[in-house]
Amino acid sequence: VLLQASGGGLVQPGGALKLSCSVSGFTLDGYAIGWFRQVPGKEREWVSCIDTSRRSTSYADSVKGRFAISKDNDKNTVYLQMNNLEPEDTAVNYCARSRERLIMRPRLASTYRYWGHGTQVTVSR
Repeated sequence: VLLQASGGGLVQPGGALKLSCSVSGFTLDGYAIGWFRQVPGKEREWVSCIDTSRRSTSYADSVKGRFAISKDNDKNTVYLQMNNLEPEDTAVNYCARSRERLIMRPRLASTYRYWGHGTQVTVSR
C-alpha cells in the first residue's frame, strides 16, 4: 500500500491549489482517504475525508466551503481542491488510508494506517 501526495506549492492569499493523492496496492472503493496537515510545533490537523463505503465527504470547519475532496477511481487518485487560500493554510499536507473499510471517526489520525509523504503548501504574498 502506497500513497503519494503532490501538488503543493507557493500561492498568494486568495489563490488556489489542487493536491493529488495517488494510491497503489489497493482500490479506492471500500476505504476512507483522509487529508491532514501539520505546522512545525503543532499537532497534525485533520482537514477532510472521503468515505467511499458511505459515499460521503466531510471537512474541518476551518476549510468548509473553501476545500473540496474528490476521487477518480480510474486514476487511483484522491484530490483536494483548495480555494480562497489563507496564510493560516500554510502547512505540510498528508493523505492517508483508513485501517478498516468502515470508519467511525474520520477526524482521528489513529483511524488511518497508511500515510504518504507530505506536500508543502505555503500561502504568502
